[in-house]
Amino acid sequence: MSNIEQFIKLAEHRTSCRAYRQDPVPDEMTRQCLEAARLAPSACNKQPWRFIVVTDPVLRKEICDHGLLPGLPMPWLRQAPVIVAICAETSLVTHKIAPVLSKVDYRLVDLGIAGEHFVLAADALGLGTCWIGWFREKPVKKLLDIPRNIRVFSLLSMGFPDKEPENSSRFALEDIAFSNKWENPL
Repeated sequence: MSNIEQFIKLAEHRTSCRAYRQDPVPDEMTRQCLEAARLAPSACNKQPWRFIVVTDPVLRKEICDHGLLPGLPMPWLRQAPVIVAICAETSLVTHKIAPVLSKVDYRLVDLGIAGEHFVLAADALGLGTCWIGWFREKPVKKLLDIPRNIRVFSLLSMGFPDKEPENSSRFALEDIAFSNKWENPL
């Protein structure tokens, strides 16, 4: 199988995991995911990402009890043996001045790339992950002692899946890709 075929197979397999076994994730597996994220490209090579890996059961419970927005139950998050806070340090030029001119928040792009490197590496290792945007930043920052100049943009749950992921439906390629102009499907 070619590299691209292996990659497409990995991308097809990776879905959001919402059922975890209680087995701890070995530190070496977490380090491999972090290494994959570390290698991601970033705007002006600023590498703004910072990852806080939370394995302490009491701290994970506190995040679930006080760091999530109300109204969307996530019982599977309490099962996950790891919660990762995906954070960003802000650079004055790249992340404050440039977005005013370009209207692009480069931190979000950078964190999206690094975070996806992380979750694809996790899937390659047999781990499940789920991106979580339904959280309250202030309580999470306080619980994790995060400095003022660091923002939390996402949480990730991670662990060994309790069941095989269901195939999630995706749009057909011709519905999302265009050639040269919007009206020309690829």
